[in-house]
Amino acid sequence: MSEQETTRADVPDVRRSITVPVSAEQAFRIFTERPAEWLPNGHTFITVPQSVTMEPRAGGRFYERGADGAEVTRGTVLDWAPPGRLVVTWRIGPNWRPVFDDEQASRIEVDFVATGANATEVVVTNTQLYRHGEIAGHIRSALDRPGPGETLQNYAAVVTRHATAG
Repeated sequence: MSEQETTRADVPDVRRSITVPVSAEQAFRIFTERPAEWLPNGHTFITVPQSVTMEPRAGGRFYERGADGAEVTRGTVLDWAPPGRLVVTWRIGPNWRPVFDDEQASRIEVDFVATGANATEVVVTNTQLYRHGEIAGHIRSALDRPGPGETLQNYAAVVTRHATAG
């Protein structure tokens, strides 16, 4: 199937969630201010990034910076609506390497849903995976595994560490 023939119906969304023991405000803040702490090893484009940053606004960049100053943009912030929602593009390409424009990028939608005074369900939905063209099915298969996945498990551990430290 060619890139042009891959459609939305061919590649369904992947949804995962985890509940963390903090308010939605804290969950959003930790997610957006500490991605370098929760991104799994090997899930960055720069081998050992010095920082991973989400610029706090729609239109901002989600990017990595190496010790040498090199930067790689992971995506663009499409929706910045604390404490309830964040949407970024995901610029992943063949061999898990970056692509350099949002036309070939899927979307990662993150919803922070308060389930109690100090509990928040964090729901991550990978949408528009068809934008990855010929590798869309492979990417979906890699994402669609049982459980919350390594990224959300790491995130929950970071939340717990910061919640108990604060």
